[in-house]
Parts: sequence; structure tokens; C-alpha cells
Amino acid sequence: MINIPDTPPAVENTSERKTYHCGTLTYTKMGLLAIFAWLLWGDFCFTLMEAVVPSVLPLKLKDLGCANWLIGMVMTTVPGILNMTICPYVSFKSDRYRSRWGRRIPFIIWTMPFLCATLALIGWSDDISVFLHGNSVFLRQYTPATITIILIALFIAMFQFFNMFVGSVFYCLFNDVVPPQFLARFTGAFRIVGIAASAIYNYFIFQYAESNMREIFLGAAVLYFFGFGMMCFMVKEGKYPPLEGEKSKKSSKLKGLKDFFKESFTHKIYWLVFFFTTFGAVTSAINTFNVFFYKNMGLSLLQIGKMTAITGIAALLAMYLASIYIDRWHPLRVTVYVAVFGVVGNFMNWKWVFISLPGEYFFWLTLGVGVVTAFAGAIGSAGNMPLFYRLFPKSRFGQFCSAQAMVRSVFGLGAGVAAGLYIDVAKYFFGGSDFAYRFIFVWQTLGSIACSIIIIITYREWYRLGGDAHFHPPATWNPQGFEEMAIVSTVGPQIRWLNISFKLFNAIMAISVLGIPSLMCWMYYKHAMFAFEWHAWLLFPMSVAAWIYWRIVEKRIRSDMNRAINNEPLKNGIPHHGVFIFIAGKFLLVLGLWFVQVVVTVNLNMELGAVIFTAANIVTDFLLVGAVQLLCRIERGFSTTIDKNLSVAEA
Repeated sequence: MINIPDTPPAVENTSERKTYHCGTLTYTKMGLLAIFAWLLWGDFCFTLMEAVVPSVLPLKLKDLGCANWLIGMVMTTVPGILNMTICPYVSFKSDRYRSRWGRRIPFIIWTMPFLCATLALIGWSDDISVFLHGNSVFLRQYTPATITIILIALFIAMFQFFNMFVGSVFYCLFNDVVPPQFLARFTGAFRIVGIAASAIYNYFIFQYAESNMREIFLGAAVLYFFGFGMMCFMVKEGKYPPLEGEKSKKSSKLKGLKDFFKESFTHKIYWLVFFFTTFGAVTSAINTFNVFFYKNMGLSLLQIGKMTAITGIAALLAMYLASIYIDRWHPLRVTVYVAVFGVVGNFMNWKWVFISLPGEYFFWLTLGVGVVTAFAGAIGSAGNMPLFYRLFPKSRFGQFCSAQAMVRSVFGLGAGVAAGLYIDVAKYFFGGSDFAYRFIFVWQTLGSIACSIIIIITYREWYRLGGDAHFHPPATWNPQGFEEMAIVSTVGPQIRWLNISFKLFNAIMAISVLGIPSLMCWMYYKHAMFAFEWHAWLLFPMSVAAWIYWRIVEKRIRSDMNRAINNEPLKNGIPHHGVFIFIAGKFLLVLGLWFVQVVVTVNLNMELGAVIFTAANIVTDFLLVGAVQLLCRIERGFSTTIDKNLSVAEA
């Protein structure tokens, strides 16, 4: 491994004031606040605009009688085709484009009027359908619903075409105008604004998705045109140097295509990142049908909107704090830990395949889970964009993002259709019942496992290329073989925080074990003997076994902590305390909801439900310990040092 000199942070201290630099741009503190404010205002408008299409159209298409596979094709496959073709071209050209307006903003401004027009057309699709049906002899052979479906598919394709220009360059703009040492914190603020915009939309507007589609789409178009347009005029890009490795400004399209593929697809770590986001997209393709799952569980659109908004606000409060830790722990490490523990979270949701609660109970329990897990979720969300900023070369950031989008689209083209067919097959086995939507979690779990495997391999490769202290993006166009990047210092495993994590995990296991006798007393009092016997003879011994399993894993970690202090080789590996401690806190809080779930089901004479809830909690305990053990193995051979200021016995 070659030691590469670190690039100093872009900060300058003068006798009068401190300034911050990003390329040729120089900011004072007030200037930095101003650029943050305008970018965040643009994100607010952009998020509101983008929230409308995926939330409203599935309901509209379902109301028109669309099959699930057709909904999946309209919502994911068509955008995927455009993403695979338009996004790479726009990003490649944007990286190489030079104008007095910059290299990103012109692509947004030029497409803005057309994007807003197509949004308005989607909102008026019913009225256009009625007009065409009444004035065209040819179209009278089709029902108005069929014409509306065709129009929506056409308009959504047009919308996605123009939106690709914006999506291809908007997020790249941050990397060009925000000083590198503030990127993670800006991303945190960016996520906060996005969550706030989504919360406002879901709480106040989503409930009218079925009755006022026209007004929602028209309002989104107007807000985007004026609000996002204002940001484009107020944010100024700097001057960009000629692109390194480009011999001529004018080159053939074939040469540009060759450069694109040669530069973007020649190193393993980039392929791994591309596949990670690809499997993430395939996994999330099923999310189109989440609204139907919630409706099957007895929720109204008003409840769904409020639940989404409130959990979003909880995440908003945690987001900025989470973004600070992203800088300290490194976004790739955070992504790996969140992905591994995310598999556990997906397994937890399988219980809803076997349990049906009255809608009001389900609403409050699901809302409770969303609120108590907000911080852990915020850490994962805040790490997404900084991950790309820290792994992709800055000079060709847009190009690499588009290469990622292209791979994601190639492999995800059929994801929406496959997700719809998956639901349709499930509905076939359940006699056409909407109960099939409960199997969404099976799809999500399998997808999260695939994502975890890929990002773990990426993490190991990143370590091999230098890790925290020495990683610089591989670059075939550079004679050195890499492109220098500012190194942001990170914090390794620390004994104090690992000890706190161990205490939290021991509390989880202790409550899981000792809580069962308490619940059994309640069951005995309520004469729920079926649930009582299952808890006594099977679930209690299983919870004890999970605690023993954890104590074995904890002992091995502590032994390696002592070895690290004595500079001895590690046998098992030491997990980073960062995400570890917050995940432990999350699942400790979730235990309170387990108690509520069991009490509610016993009160409702749903004894089998009480057994399933406790069984799900114990399976979660086993999976949590298994996740910690896996993370130790991942770190083995790389994470070999630890904070020596405190003894292992201190808490």
C-alpha cells in the first residue's frame, strides 16, 4: 500500500477574518450561511415537487384499474430506462461544460419550463382524457380510464426525461460550491430540509391525493418554477480548470463514450458502489406498494400521511446531530454498520404477516416504532451522499454519479415490474386479497441482505486502498493512478463508548429475559393460558439462550480490546463504537413497544399474537448478536488499535 500525502483542508486564517474555499470560490462565515440557505431553499422546493409523483400516481393508477405490474412499470421501469440513457450523457457533458453560469446550473434552467409543464399536464390528465374521448372518433372505442392511463404514462415519461437533467446535476452542485470540510454537515442540513418538506406534504397535503390531484400537481409546478428558479439565480459557481486527461475540448462522441466507460468502470471499488446502490434501488422498488399495505392494515390516507409526517419530524430532529458523527466515523463505515443492522430491522417486520390488529392500534404502534428508531435511521440517511463525496473523484463527480445511475437502471429496469408481479402472484395465492401486500417485507429483507454483502466487500476494499488516513479515489486519467482528495480525520474505536454499548446490549438481553415472567403474570391474570404456556416452556428458555450468546460475543470483544491495548494480534476484531451505540439504544427503546404489543394482544384475546410478538423479539435478539459478531469479523485485520486512555473495566 502506497502512502499518499494528505490534502490540507480548505480553510484560511487571516488577521481580520476566517475564510473558506471551494475551488475558486471564497466564503466568509456570512457567505457560507448564504450559500447554505439558498441551496437548502432549492432543496425544499425540489423535494416537495418530487414527493408528489410517487405518492399520488400509484393511488390514481390503482383507482383506474391498473394491474400491479403495470403500476410498477410506469413508476420505475420507464424512469429507469431514461436514467440509464439521459443521466450519463448529461452528467458527462456537465463535468466538461464551461460557461459564465457554471457547469451545473445551465442544465437546470434550460429544462425547468418543460418540467413544470409536464407536471401540470399530469394533473390535468383526467380533463384531457374526457376532451379526447369526446372529440375523437378513434378514441371512443376506448374507455376514458384507458385513455387516462395512457396519458399518465406519456406525461410521466416526459416529466422523468426533463427531471433527469435536474437530478443529474443538482447533487453534483453541492460538491462544487460547498467547502469539503462542511459537506457532511451540509448534507445533514440538506436531509433536515428534505424531511421537513416531506413531513409538510404528508401531514397537510397527502390526505387529498385522491380528491385533489389536479391542484396538487399544479401547485408543485408553480412552487418549483419560482422557488427552485430563484435558487439557480442566487447560487454562483466558480471557475473550473480544464479537465485533467482531456486533450481537446472538442472530441468525437465515440471518444467521449470510450472515456466515460474507461474512466468509470475500471476499478473494483467503483463497481461495488454501483452494485450497492443498484440492489438498494431493486429493494426499494417494492415501496411503491407500501400505501396499499397500510390500507390493508386498516389505516386511512389521513393516518398514513400523519404517521409519515410525524416520524419524519422525529428524524428531522436527529439529522443534524447525526451528520456531525458521519464526519467523525466516516460515511462508508456508517453505511456498512447501518446496512448490517438494517437486515435485523427488516426481519422484525415479518410479524405483520401473521398478526392483524385493529387499525387504531396498528397506527399507534407503528408510529411508536418510527419515532423511537428515528435517530438510528437518521444516521443511515445522513451518510448516503457523503459516501459518494468521499469515494468518487471530484473532477468527474457527475460522471461517476451518472455511471452509478446507469448501472442501477440497467439492473433495475425490471425491478418495478418484478415487484408488481411478485405482489400479483402473492395475491393469486390469497384469492386476490390485499393481504398479499404484507409480503412486501420478504422482498425488502432479501434485498437488504444483498446490499449488506456488497457494502461489506466495498468496505474491505476501501481499507485495502488506504482507509481512513490514506484513501484517494483511483483515477486512470492521472499518471499517479489516483486523484488527490482532502482527508477528513476520523475517530477509531474508543473504550468508553464501547463499554456503554455493552451495557446497553446487556440491558436489552436482561429486559428480554426478565420481562417475560412479568408478562406471564399479566397473562395468568387475564386467563390467557395458551400464551402463558408458550412463554413458559419455549420463549423464556430461548431468551436466556440469546443472552448467553451475547455474553460469549462480548467476552471475545473485550479480550481483543485488551490485546489491542497490549499491541497484540487480534483474534476476533473490535467493532467501531459509533453506530453500534445508537443501534443498541434504538432496540432498547423498541423493547417498550414489545411490552405494549403483548399487553394489547392479550387484552384483545389474541393470544397467538402475543406469542408471535415475543418470538419476534427473541429472534431479533439473536440477530442483533449475530450482527455484532459479523461486524467484528469485518473489522478483523484492519481495526487493530483502540483508545488507551481508559481501562477496559471502566464504564
